[in-house]
Amino acid sequence: MGLQGNALNVLPAESYDPRFRALLPEPAWRTLSPAIQKRFSKRLADGKTATYVGEIAEAHFSRLGWWLAQATRLIGGPLPTGTDAGVPGIVTVTEDMATGGQIWSRIYTRRHDFPQVIHSSKRFAGPTGLEEYIGCGIAIALRVSAENGALVFTSAAYLLQIGPFRLRLPDWLTPGKLTVTHEDVGTDRFRFALQLLHPLFGVLIRQSAVFREASL
Repeated sequence: MGLQGNALNVLPAESYDPRFRALLPEPAWRTLSPAIQKRFSKRLADGKTATYVGEIAEAHFSRLGWWLAQATRLIGGPLPTGTDAGVPGIVTVTEDMATGGQIWSRIYTRRHDFPQVIHSSKRFAGPTGLEEYIGCGIAIALRVSAENGALVFTSAAYLLQIGPFRLRLPDWLTPGKLTVTHEDVGTDRFRFALQLLHPLFGVLIRQSAVFREASL
């Protein structure tokens, strides 16, 4: 199997994490670039952290999207709220020792305020095999696909945990379809793009940024 088909060719076996790869059919995984395969096959056990630095390229909000982003501060602020572009951003990924998933922390600089910090936890569980836990008992079941060489995460359901009960929110109670795209742009850089699309109100939020792994 060639380099694109096997992240073991770019990572030593003891550093290899197969969990993201297991979410895709083998032919789909092979369409991803070696850089993306390596990035999503890196084992972060024992407190290790991967750090990525870059710049926000676009931050667009509809009027409703802006109000939605502000309202979600009540549950920990899982959505970006700043409209600044051309400002630094940082992403860190750390193994979540409590759940066996990964904690993703995003820091977005704002020109006229303190940076915004967003935390979420990717958990390898649920009906699709991957969930994004954003706090206050709310999680998003994510469907993973490979599209045009990019790794794409799409919301499949919004879930609410109340004590021992887990409920799937009806579509009319959700903010719409969330799509996050991880696309290789060469020279060890990748584009992170987030879009929240409501079936009635169109694009509520669209954000993109270009990152590279920080030098150690």
